[in-house]
Amino acid sequence: PTPAPALPDLVVVVYGHADRPAPPPPAARAGGWWLGQWRDSWTPAAHAHAVTAVRAAIGRGDVYQVNLVGHAAAGYAGDPLPALARLAALPGARYGGTLSGLGWAIGCASPETLISVEHGRLVTRPIKGTRPATPAGRRELLASAKERAEHVMIVDLERNDLARVARTGSVRVDELFAVRRWCDLWQAESTVSAAPADGLGLAGLLRAVCPGGSVTGAPKLAALDEIAALEPVGRGASMGALGWVGPGRVDLGLTIRTAAADAERLHLWAGGGITWGSDPAAEVAEAAAKAGPIRALLAA
Repeated sequence: PTPAPALPDLVVVVYGHADRPAPPPPAARAGGWWLGQWRDSWTPAAHAHAVTAVRAAIGRGDVYQVNLVGHAAAGYAGDPLPALARLAALPGARYGGTLSGLGWAIGCASPETLISVEHGRLVTRPIKGTRPATPAGRRELLASAKERAEHVMIVDLERNDLARVARTGSVRVDELFAVRRWCDLWQAESTVSAAPADGLGLAGLLRAVCPGGSVTGAPKLAALDEIAALEPVGRGASMGALGWVGPGRVDLGLTIRTAAADAERLHLWAGGGITWGSDPAAEVAEAAAKAGPIRALLAA
């Protein structure tokens, strides 16, 4: 079940172009901002138990990897949009911005490309593998066999997703396991691209790549079964996509590092990929590290 039923599943904003600039937006509503205590939908122990359950599924041969995502919510008072808009300023927020409607809003600080169409090629940039943004953390990430194996599994999954809608023989890995920084974290990113098959449209492209491989697992359908059985609540606006579509161009970011507001609460999701080599306590800590900068900025 979704923890934020006020959030729509799909929003499309159609922009018209005018000869003169649009009037400035109205000033934000007066009043202070207050954010209450975050309450998680599962305890650290329940999260760790889910990691153990995934490892058992891997041991049985059901899956190779599953991305587990947790949710937290906090009450608030005031206008949530300025707080959500601050997320766009986080370092590495390639897809930073807000989207809002009647009774809901989301703010995104995602560094990850779900799918784009660039110069006639389909491009996805999966991110998988995280360490603290210290010199030692970077060395540890580059040396970790577990993180590299997890990452390469998702790169293969993305190659397979693109191959479903690509010209035969055109799928390639342009960059593998490049370490980049997001806030206080090092993360490993790859670039996979392909030439689109003749006649490919937007709907066919989205069917092939959604939901994103880096937030589901491998094989994808089996991983989705595990996710449905283990996660306590739905993912809402997270792990989807935010971006724009234009003539000959698509640029959609995966909505990781994303917060959402309904009329009463802010919602936040965070998680990570689980493999046979995962340590439950370390996975719980990694999810907390990813959520930390967003929680701090929303409370500012």
